[in-house]
Amino acid sequence: MLEQSKRFALEGNPVTAVPYGNGHINRTFCVTTDTGRRYILQGINLHVFPDADNLMRNISLVTEHLRSRGASPVLTVVPTLDGRPYDRDEEGRPWRVLEFIEGGICLERAETENDFYQSAVAFGRFQRMLRDFPAAELTETIPRFHDTPKRYADFRKAVQEDRMGRAAGVKEEIAFALARESEADSITAKLKNGTLPLRVTHNDTKLNNVLLDRDTGEPLCVIDLDTVMPGAAAYDFGDSIRFGANTASEDEKDLSRVSLSLPLYEAYARGFLSECGEGMGTEELMSLRMGAKLMTLENGIRFLADYLEGDVYYSISRPEHNLDRCHTQFRLVADMERKWDAMGDILLRMKKAGT
Repeated sequence: MLEQSKRFALEGNPVTAVPYGNGHINRTFCVTTDTGRRYILQGINLHVFPDADNLMRNISLVTEHLRSRGASPVLTVVPTLDGRPYDRDEEGRPWRVLEFIEGGICLERAETENDFYQSAVAFGRFQRMLRDFPAAELTETIPRFHDTPKRYADFRKAVQEDRMGRAAGVKEEIAFALARESEADSITAKLKNGTLPLRVTHNDTKLNNVLLDRDTGEPLCVIDLDTVMPGAAAYDFGDSIRFGANTASEDEKDLSRVSLSLPLYEAYARGFLSECGEGMGTEELMSLRMGAKLMTLENGIRFLADYLEGDVYYSISRPEHNLDRCHTQFRLVADMERKWDAMGDILLRMKKAGT
């Protein structure tokens, strides 16, 4: 890794390169030079992100815009010695270097309600600062990533093919998913007809993609911009709720522990809307609630489809791991449906109060 890092315009000579972080997609290392400067060296996963040129172009456009709007700190790409945004090794794998942002921490899960609130502030600010950026100029690094109707088409195909002969054992789960298919285009259709504005979206709004100040706990910046694409604000809001407002882990086997925490939902809504709620119309505001449901439902059918196909996409640590994941997502969807009015009331109240 040291030899790879020497191809970039670092301050000083690299002396150490150690694995860094808990990411499962890219290979990540922390490089330290003889001047004490630290950098993040990443090998981009071509199976997930085959178009490195446009991926790096997206990151460059978004970070330049954030910087022009006064954001600080912002992820900074370090060029190669000959001025390119990334380098390729002998096997063709793209490598990039980012400046290390000192003084920050990443949390895998919220330790307090305030942690979740601060992540909402960060992603809301990200939305606000990019509101005037022409989102259509960005490339879809993972085409049709949150195209829920397509996810349903893939799911139906998995059910029909039933490669592992598992469909008969999950009839209730299949019925649950198909009973809600009519809602699949609730957001995509409105993006197409202009009812919802096209936004720059992060698309992976877990807490660990926010860098928090180690001393104050306040957000420094949003990181991991590989999935930045055009989309709806509801995608980012919804995925955060799916992951962070669930009272149980994503693969909890005891479904009695799974529910939507309205206090956490409200904390996130308050933080998110405090940054990007101004100027948000009622249609977009209420789409946030649907985003929470659709992102949860979408993940549920993806887990179920992978189970039917033989667990080929998601890593598993037990035979029915993907089925357990599906169960938690579907239980969370059902709880959202029970709390649907309360979810909407919270959004309206936060908006009216100006958070």
